[in-house]
Amino acid sequence: MDIRVLRYFLAVASEGNITKAAEKLHITQPTLSRQMMDLEEEMGTSLFIRGKKQIILTDNGILLQQRAKEIVGLLDKTKRDIANEDDLVGGVVSIGCVETIASQILPNVLKQFSAEHPMVKYELYSADGDDIREKIDRGDIDMGILIEPIEAAKYDYIRLPYYDQWGVIMKDTNPLASKETISVEDVLNIPLIVPRRTIVREEIAKWLDISDDDKLHIIASHNLLTNSLLLVQEDIGFVICVKGAFAIRKMKGLHFVPFSPERITGHVLAWKKNARFNSATSLFIQFLKNVY
Repeated sequence: MDIRVLRYFLAVASEGNITKAAEKLHITQPTLSRQMMDLEEEMGTSLFIRGKKQIILTDNGILLQQRAKEIVGLLDKTKRDIANEDDLVGGVVSIGCVETIASQILPNVLKQFSAEHPMVKYELYSADGDDIREKIDRGDIDMGILIEPIEAAKYDYIRLPYYDQWGVIMKDTNPLASKETISVEDVLNIPLIVPRRTIVREEIAKWLDISDDDKLHIIASHNLLTNSLLLVQEDIGFVICVKGAFAIRKMKGLHFVPFSPERITGHVLAWKKNARFNSATSLFIQFLKNVY
C-alpha cells in the first residue's frame, strides 16, 4: 500500500467530500475518486458511504482512519528523526507528561536545554500514564513523565525529585472539607471518581487495605481531571487524585483533602528500553541525567 494513498484517504475522511479533498491535495477529483475505489478494492471492503454532497466513513473506514493516522504519524516522525540524525543542535524531542506537580519540570528544563541547543524543537503531549505509555511503546513519542508505579521492566528511566500527595477533591461546602485529612472509613462511604489506570486503582485499594476496588462506591473513572471536577461541582461524586493535578487546574468551590495515613508517590521520566533516538533526544536524555 502506497503511503501517499493513505494520506489521500485521511484527507477525504477529514473533509468528508471528494472535491474538497482533491482541492486540498492539488489533484483532480476523478484521480482521487479512482484512488479511493482502488483502496477499497485492495482492502476488500467498503470504506465510505457516499452521499450526494458528503461521504462518511463505514465502521471499517473508521478503523482504517485510526490505523492510517498512526502509520503516517510514525513515518513522518521517523523521516524527521533520520533527517536530524547528523545535526547535533537540531531535531525534535517529543515528550508526554502527566498532569501533576511534575509538570513543573518542563518549563525550567526546556529553557535550560534550549539555551544550549536553540535549534531543537519540542512536541508536548498531555495525557494519563496509560496513554503516554502506549505512545512510547508505539514510538509515537520519545519519552514520558509518569507517576509511579510503572512497569519498570519495560523502560529505562530517570527518577525525578517530584513527589505528589494523594487525596480527595470535594465541594468546599461538604462536611469532609473541614477535615485536615480523610480516612479509609470516610472513603468507603462516599461516591468516588477514580483514576482509570488499573495499576493505580490496585495501588489505591492496597492503601485502603481492601482486596479490590469493588468494595468502593465507584461511579466513574477519569484520565484527566477537567470533566470529573465538573461532576464534583454538581455534587455527584468525590475525585481521588494527586494534589498537583488539582493545583494546576483549580476550580472555584472545590477543596483537596489528603489521605490519612499520608500517601506519597514519585515520578519518573521513562523511555522504551533499547530504543534508538535522534541526536536531539539523546542529548536531551543525557542532559536530564546530568541534572537529576
